[in-house]
Amino acid sequence: MGGTTGNPINFPSLPLTNEAGQPNDAMVAVYAAMHDETVNIADAYTAAGFDFSGTRKFDQRTGYRSQSFLTVPMKNYEGEIIGVLQLINATGPAGQVAAFSLADQSLAESLASQAAIALTNRLLIGQLEKLFESFIKLINLAIDEKSPYTGGHCQRVPDLTMMLAEAVDATTEGPLAAFRMDDHDRYELKIAGLLHDCGKVTTPVHVVDKATKLQTIFDRIHLIDTRFEVLKRDAEIAALRSQLALRAKADAVGEARIQRELAGQLRTLDHDREFLRHANIGGESMPEADQQRVRDIGQRYQWRNVDGVAADFLTANEIENLSIRAGTLTQKERETINYHIVATIKMLEQLPWPKHLKRVPEYAGGHHERMDGKGYPKGLTREQMSVQARTMGIADIFEALTARDRPYKHGMKLSQAMRILADFRKNGHIDPDLFDVFVKQGVYRRYAEKFLKPEQIDVVDEAELLT
Repeated sequence: MGGTTGNPINFPSLPLTNEAGQPNDAMVAVYAAMHDETVNIADAYTAAGFDFSGTRKFDQRTGYRSQSFLTVPMKNYEGEIIGVLQLINATGPAGQVAAFSLADQSLAESLASQAAIALTNRLLIGQLEKLFESFIKLINLAIDEKSPYTGGHCQRVPDLTMMLAEAVDATTEGPLAAFRMDDHDRYELKIAGLLHDCGKVTTPVHVVDKATKLQTIFDRIHLIDTRFEVLKRDAEIAALRSQLALRAKADAVGEARIQRELAGQLRTLDHDREFLRHANIGGESMPEADQQRVRDIGQRYQWRNVDGVAADFLTANEIENLSIRAGTLTQKERETINYHIVATIKMLEQLPWPKHLKRVPEYAGGHHERMDGKGYPKGLTREQMSVQARTMGIADIFEALTARDRPYKHGMKLSQAMRILADFRKNGHIDPDLFDVFVKQGVYRRYAEKFLKPEQIDVVDEAELLT
């Protein structure tokens, strides 16, 4: 029972105390543990002082005859009792059941000591692994606390990575048929997945959470709104002054013309303001004409800044941000975001990884590389990367496309995300063989059913994706 057999250990627990709260000395195994004493019994059916009723019932059910018992306490290196080693029915010279000899007892006590050391070591290793995984979760919690928008990413990417890796492991034909993982490989990949974005602890939160082009600590579009209101006020004041000058001449026609010109100015200002507000949102692509319009607006108007000095309506930094061609990040901010993978590799390479985890930095540090060598930070090609790192690359992209908790976009529908991945397969971004497994083994759909909203899950044309 237990161990590698897969069979549950269904023996009842042995209470350490009786109903009166006293040590349960009637049970030999409990007695040995409570009193730190070896118990050697020649025949359980004639022994006095111990309750062997449970043993007799066991014998009745199985037809076995329990006779001689040797029960030895197991102590760890600190002298604590951590278990009991119990041997039943020693074999005599003629093959008959005999009592355990003193030599048997001495050997069993030595064996119990070695077993206790082995068990303690295994427990310590388990505790260290648990501590290590808790420390990883601590890092991810720090990232979560910095940015609630990307916190789930650190959990979903490892899950999807393992789902795809298991699918590849189960593949029996095709280019990846030879790929196999044992338990050590699985644990190594799991740890790499959990740590793949640990470098984000160094990324400024205002860059990670930048939902609009002008957002820093706050969205600066509101400052531009205020400037537009100032320009409108100035235009109205100038118009009123001109009308007052004409009022003395009783020039009603001139006043009406000024009013029409003012209305036109205000409409133009409102249109330009709405344009900048829309440009601030960001998107897949901003036409060059719109980028030029941002620059024109920035220089067309003049206003007095907080220092009372006449200045262009938009600063150079505001023009740069509002003219971003795609998304909400400037080139410098993208470099800041991208640096997280460099930081991840630096952090992971500082750790003294044991042999069975030595590839964690390579797996975790390769999820932004491309098959054609155009990725970062090292520009690795497909041939220079492990299957595990390539697997994590697909998981990272797919999670980002479908994530519904980003500040700058809604989660894509499943079919749209899969079409984008199919395009990445064709242009050398992701591994084509892994993508085929991702589709054929239904990994994408199992992930969607676990993590996506029902409205995101739609029909996917797998045949089209694989052409």
